[in-house]
Amino acid sequence: MNDRLQQFALFVRTVETGSFSRAAREFGLTQPSASRAVAALESRLGVKLIARTTRQISATDAGKALLARAREALAAIEDAENAARGANRLSGVLRVALPTTYGARRIAPLLPAFLGQHPRLKIDLIMSDRYENLIAEGAELALRVGEQPDSSFVARKLESARRLFIAAPSYLARRGAPRSLADLAEHDLIGGGPAASGEHSWAARRNGRTEIAPVEPRVHARSAAGVVACAVSGLGVAVASIWMCAEELASGALVEVLTDYSLDPIVAFVVFPAARQPAHKARVFADYLERAVMQSRISPLKQLTG
Repeated sequence: MNDRLQQFALFVRTVETGSFSRAAREFGLTQPSASRAVAALESRLGVKLIARTTRQISATDAGKALLARAREALAAIEDAENAARGANRLSGVLRVALPTTYGARRIAPLLPAFLGQHPRLKIDLIMSDRYENLIAEGAELALRVGEQPDSSFVARKLESARRLFIAAPSYLARRGAPRSLADLAEHDLIGGGPAASGEHSWAARRNGRTEIAPVEPRVHARSAAGVVACAVSGLGVAVASIWMCAEELASGALVEVLTDYSLDPIVAFVVFPAARQPAHKARVFADYLERAVMQSRISPLKQLTG
C-alpha cells in the first residue's frame, strides 16, 4: 500500500475505532507512526480531520466529509484489484463478526471449502456473544442470531433452526420430566444465550394453543455454549437451538423434553454495516454461506432438525 492510500486507510480506521493505537495495530505500525501518517494527510489537504481530546478521538466536519468518500475509494480500489485477479482469487483479510457457539459449530465447518477456493484470502473471526460495533471492530460483515437487526444494518436471512427444551438424563433422574409448560414452575431453569436478553417467559405451542411459562432461571449463562454446558451438568431445563446442542443430543448427554410443544425457530442473518458499500470479498462470502448452509442441511443432523 503506497503512502497516500495508507494515510487514507489509517484515517478511516482511526475514526471508526476511535483510537490511533488500535488502528496502528491493524496495520502493523506503532501508534506514533499512525499519528504521523494522519497528520501528514491533514497537512497535505490543509484541513483538520480529527479532533483529539484526552477521552476520545472524533472526526471534524471536514473529516466527516472525507470519511464517506475515503471509504468508498478504498473499497473501490480493493474491488478493482479483486476483479483484475478474477472472482476465484480473492485476497486480503476478511473480518467476520459472529456468535461464539454458532460460529464454532455451524460456520467453522463450512470454511475449509471456501478458503480452498480462495488460497490468497485470510479470515479473521471476531467471535463474541456480545454484539459489538461492526465498524469499530473492522468487520466487513457479521452473522447475527435472534431478532432481525435494526435499520442501521443491511440484513438478509441466512437460515433458521428448531428450538427445543432440553435437560440432562441425570437431572431428569433426580427431578422427573416436566409434562407441561406449567410444570416448569417446579423445575430449575437455565436461561441465557445470545438471543435471550431480558427474557422473562418461555412461550410454546401445543395442540394449536400458545402457552406461556414465567422464567426465573436458577442459572443464567451469557453464551449459548454456557447454556448447553450447564444443561449437560444437570443444572436444569433449558431452551436451545439445534445448532447449539445437536452433538449433545446425538451422544445422549442431553435429551429433549416437552416434545409435544413447539417453539418459534431461531433465525440467523448475514449483516452488513449500512454505512458502507459491502466489500466484494464480503459479498462473495455471504453468497457462499447461503449455498453452503443449504447443502449442509442434508446431513446426519437432518432427523434432529426436522
